[in-house]
Amino acid sequence: MYNEKFSKDVSSFFRSPVREIFKRVDLNAIYSFAGGYPSADTFPLEDIKQTVAEVIDKYQGKAFQYGATQGVMELREAVARRYGVPVERVQITSSSQQGIDVCTRVLVDPGDVVLTSSPSYLGALQSFCSYRADIRGVAHKDDLNEYRQAYIKTLDQVRAEGKQVKFLYMIPDFQNPSGESLTLEERQMLVGLAEEYDFLIVEDSPYRELRYEGEHIPTMYSLSPDRVIHLGSFSKIFAPGFRLGWAIAHPEILDKIYVCKQSLDLCPPIMDQYVAAEFLESGRLDANLAKSIELYKGKRDLLLGLLEEYMPAGVRWTHPQGGLFLFLTLPEGFDAVKFYDTALDAGVAYVAGEFFHPDGSGKNTMRLNFSFMTKERITEGVKLLSKILP
Repeated sequence: MYNEKFSKDVSSFFRSPVREIFKRVDLNAIYSFAGGYPSADTFPLEDIKQTVAEVIDKYQGKAFQYGATQGVMELREAVARRYGVPVERVQITSSSQQGIDVCTRVLVDPGDVVLTSSPSYLGALQSFCSYRADIRGVAHKDDLNEYRQAYIKTLDQVRAEGKQVKFLYMIPDFQNPSGESLTLEERQMLVGLAEEYDFLIVEDSPYRELRYEGEHIPTMYSLSPDRVIHLGSFSKIFAPGFRLGWAIAHPEILDKIYVCKQSLDLCPPIMDQYVAAEFLESGRLDANLAKSIELYKGKRDLLLGLLEEYMPAGVRWTHPQGGLFLFLTLPEGFDAVKFYDTALDAGVAYVAGEFFHPDGSGKNTMRLNFSFMTKERITEGVKLLSKILP
């Protein structure tokens, strides 16, 4: 009855397998490595209570009124100071997921090519598909020249087809799902290709400040401020319930995002923005971030040790220097999607790596999150998963 009423875009939508898992099971009733949830232990509840009271006293009814589409100036200025950019280059978004979506909406026509890593963030792939983009994934290569040639091969193929690459989507720091990071040389290489082949880069950085070891690497935005759109989020460093993120980009790009957002949400949540601005400027965010990093580092170290101790022979995994995830690669022939029901029936959840690969490869991979569960449940979950794997 309704099929003929739906737009052509609807056929391009696909369901998040992560959300489908959440519909099937109670996360607290199983050992869940599936979601990207931060630990509730990192939410600074007492500080938030104090900050909310301060915001109400300071802004009164203004904190509950409509606001500017670009975001309240107090938060834009706080973000600009933190990241050393002009305030006119800062747009507040209702989550970094919205940042991905509006970038795609203002840049991509149906059939345009979006480049990305393979694997890549599932939520981004959903957005690209919903706008009927042609997604081309490029697998990482350890050798820099081989990595560059892999991108050149894809770019030349796109040109030969008479198509246009609009942007490269990349999570350079502690990637979701792999947990891996790009080196400075790899970032410079990709920026160089963007200039040579004339495409933009959408740099998604929700995990950048969650580094547990190693040195910070310059952002891709810092290497090419007029060609890179940098997306950030308060979800992993503060609290996801506030649904706040930001985009840093050339003002001409932000103007189109500004107009686009007027038809989406009018403005980001005003009260949440004032709370985030006060929390950031007071130093509470950095103090809480230090505690979060200590907690997550301990969980990551625990998970790596448990995998080493309990995983069957032939299983490999990444060693993330930060973020919330690592990636398992199982022997050829293993199908992580088909193994779902076995795992869920046993009481453990993960996300199959196939869903993160634009071409449907990676059937023998899975993503594990280490931020959500307690250390005790991580331990029992790894033991269980290792036991039921063939």
